[in-house]
Amino acid sequence: MKTTNLRILPAGALPFYRVRLADVLPWVVALAAFFTFDTYMSIGSQILVMVIFGISLDLALGFAGINTLGHAAFFGIGAYAAGYFSLHVSPEPFSGLLVAAGLAALIGLLSGWLLLRTSGLALLMLTMVTTVVLHEIANAWRGVTGGADGLSGMETAPLFGLFAFDLYGKTAYLYALGVLFVVFVAVRIIANSPFGLSIRGIRENARRMLLVGTPVHAKLILAYTLSAAIAGIAGGLSAQITRTVSLDLLSFQLSGNILIMLIIGGVGRLYGAFIGIPLYMLLLDRAAAIDPFHWMFFVGIALIVLVRFAPGGLLALASGVCDRISKRLALNLAKEQK
Repeated sequence: MKTTNLRILPAGALPFYRVRLADVLPWVVALAAFFTFDTYMSIGSQILVMVIFGISLDLALGFAGINTLGHAAFFGIGAYAAGYFSLHVSPEPFSGLLVAAGLAALIGLLSGWLLLRTSGLALLMLTMVTTVVLHEIANAWRGVTGGADGLSGMETAPLFGLFAFDLYGKTAYLYALGVLFVVFVAVRIIANSPFGLSIRGIRENARRMLLVGTPVHAKLILAYTLSAAIAGIAGGLSAQITRTVSLDLLSFQLSGNILIMLIIGGVGRLYGAFIGIPLYMLLLDRAAAIDPFHWMFFVGIALIVLVRFAPGGLLALASGVCDRISKRLALNLAKEQK
């Protein structure tokens, strides 16, 4: 009897066939927010966009171990691609997202082929420089990007020709939620596939994976390209929802912010973006409302506390607490049986 490849994989290596409470909870919360906080649909849509962006970074950083400080490059490229497509080709939203993903993936493929020959601090610096270079190109190429003024006046056609984007942002929120769901399912399948397991191995020990015959450089390029495409989708979605594109979407600050958000939630856990990004963005919003002049002070204190007591992210902290509780319950049960 032949042994299939599936049998030699670690237990739970392909868990995307199982649906747990943790898988359902984020989507229940998102739908509940739609019906409960109907006056906050604008910020809700932006949170969903940033969650997609965070998932793209997690695929590169958390699963493939690609250290990057320039992921905003792909977000901005996707935004400009979708904006330009809407202004000069068609306002149809789904085709705009495909164009955004395709152009971002192309830039990711080309830059990854060059940059991923390095690692560590050199890779961090090169990814950051890539974002700065693209920012300056966008600023100088005013005929296409609008320069410092950016792109504006874009239109987004009704979804499926039926659901128009309203002033309250309800259609935009559901649109972003639907795109997020598709992206999450796709990334979860990728992360738990043989390819996903191989890039995790490369993250842990690239030399060992190279010795067993894994094409390390090619795998990293593919992971980086997929990550860039998803970031491009997030950027295109942002452009379609806000109907504006600015140079800020290509800034190093955006790359740093999304990295901080992901670290807060937990890197390499898929759901880290679902936790860290809403908390960070809502914290920014509430802190600015409380004190418009010193709001960054409160944000800084909160981040220091989080990093001090949850260095692995909030998901790691919650997982550790659950493990301790389960161990105590098991010990108590064993004592009772004796």
